[in-house]
Amino acid sequence: MNIYWRELKAHRKSLIFWCIGMVALIGAGMSEYGAFTSSGQSINDLMKSMPKAMQSFMGGGGLDMSTAVGYYGLLFLYIILIATIHAAVLGASILSKEERDKTVEFLFVKPVTRRKVVAVKIMAALTNSLILTFVTFGVSLVIVGHFAEGESITGGIGRLMAGMFILQVLFLVIGTAVAAVTKRPGKASVWATSILLVTFILSFAIDLSEKIEALKYFTPFKYFEAKNLLDDGLEPFFVALSSVMIFVLAVTTFWYYRKRDLKM
Repeated sequence: MNIYWRELKAHRKSLIFWCIGMVALIGAGMSEYGAFTSSGQSINDLMKSMPKAMQSFMGGGGLDMSTAVGYYGLLFLYIILIATIHAAVLGASILSKEERDKTVEFLFVKPVTRRKVVAVKIMAALTNSLILTFVTFGVSLVIVGHFAEGESITGGIGRLMAGMFILQVLFLVIGTAVAAVTKRPGKASVWATSILLVTFILSFAIDLSEKIEALKYFTPFKYFEAKNLLDDGLEPFFVALSSVMIFVLAVTTFWYYRKRDLKM
């Protein structure tokens, strides 16, 4: 457990900065909602007047943005982008930083197996992701609730947070798998983030062209969209698909890290 607490301490400042960024995004976004409603301008009409590409970019497709939780759904696209970037970078760096910083010998002089090291590091990364999720959930309830005017928001935001956490875990293990497989530990975070951005851009492309809709299975950002989560909740098929991917990537992490020749 010393490794676990060491990892939490090592990433404490970084986690605080990510939490501050999340609070700033939600606060600024919902302040814009307050400005729109006070001006009497219809946000739904404004969104409909925009080109489809702009609607997709802003993440507002199909949402009722006359409500506080509906407008929050527009922000959700960028909330999950922040959360998944944090998870991908954390997953890659928490496993590769010993080689990158030339401190492998410090870690492996301890009487622990590589399997246990990986398990404890992943547990620490999951803890960080969970803390970010809870901070986001709590701040969202407070800020969105301020603008909700009696509107029920807890269930909707709770479903959004559940989808966000699954995405965080998925990109976290993508990061650990990349770190375990690559022979260049210094590039693990870059490659993990690149995978994330490619899938994020693909989700936009699918919104713009129905001809490539079948590609939605290749981008996790289409698994947990705000409108679907708010209207119907988590879709069991995508939860199951995400679980299978998480399991395969976790096994890949353990398998390759156990066999790799670590650079001292």
